[in-house]
Amino acid sequence: MEEVILVDKNDKALGKMEKMEAHLKGVLHRAFSVFIFNSDNKLVLQQRSLTKYHSPGLWTNTCCSHPRYGETIESAVHRRLREEMGFDCDVERKLQFVYKAQVGNGLTEHELDHVFFGFTNIQPVINAEEVHDWKYMSMEAISADMKANPEVYTVWFRIIFEEVMNQLG
Repeated sequence: MEEVILVDKNDKALGKMEKMEAHLKGVLHRAFSVFIFNSDNKLVLQQRSLTKYHSPGLWTNTCCSHPRYGETIESAVHRRLREEMGFDCDVERKLQFVYKAQVGNGLTEHELDHVFFGFTNIQPVINAEEVHDWKYMSMEAISADMKANPEVYTVWFRIIFEEVMNQLG
């Protein structure tokens, strides 16, 4: 059973809850999103596995997940990069914010999201249970494509992308 860490808006831990229950109830919990760029400043995007219980087959940032109870966010970032994308690299926390979004199937992502950036030229070796495909795209190309084809991107990536662009711009 996978659990998430429930938090308040200041990221103070309040307890834990089974992940699916938290998403059904829309309870605020700790999460992270990772943006990994190559030396051409192109972002590694992943296409979620076609068998995911929500948002299957949609494009999203390099990696995103939840830390386990008793695990630091940084450790969780490195664990999930290895588990999903088959590589690891140095990362730096850039921002955090709270968002709430419906993701289909009666599920709600209500997360205090810690956003990390990293840089590497290591090519992903994807875990097919987690990731269907991957590609590099520039932030400008993502922005244009997201405007033209928002339905091919996860709801949270569209929200996080806007936050990141505001931070960078």
